[in-house]
Amino acid sequence: MTSANSQSMKPATVAKKLGIYLPATPQEFQDSVITRADFAGLQADPPEWLAELRRTGPHPRPVVAQKLNVSISGLARGGVEEALTTAEITALLQAPPAWLVAERSTHAAVRTEAQRIKDEADKKDAKKARAAAE
Repeated sequence: MTSANSQSMKPATVAKKLGIYLPATPQEFQDSVITRADFAGLQADPPEWLAELRRTGPHPRPVVAQKLNVSISGLARGGVEEALTTAEITALLQAPPAWLVAERSTHAAVRTEAQRIKDEADKKDAKKARAAAE
């Protein structure tokens, strides 16, 4: 820490928060300790290397999963264990393999069920609130 009231983060934490693949970052970033002010600066005015990483990758698995509209577990079941570039993700989306089609369908069903459960809970909460108000 640089001062008593300045918090710092490890490069892995910052990379995760920025949605970038740590091994693809410059070595000086990987070796540094980033303060919250430095992190805010990276978000507000990203350097060229950060903008390029976000644009072309390689992207970490959570970002790959989001772009492919599947879960991280779905990526693993599909055999995708490494980071992918934007071009590789685009190629998968243009000619989706069978595993991707199946995982996207599964992911959509899980999201639909989660939304149904949430809506049901909201209705119960609203009903309880109305009963308490009466």
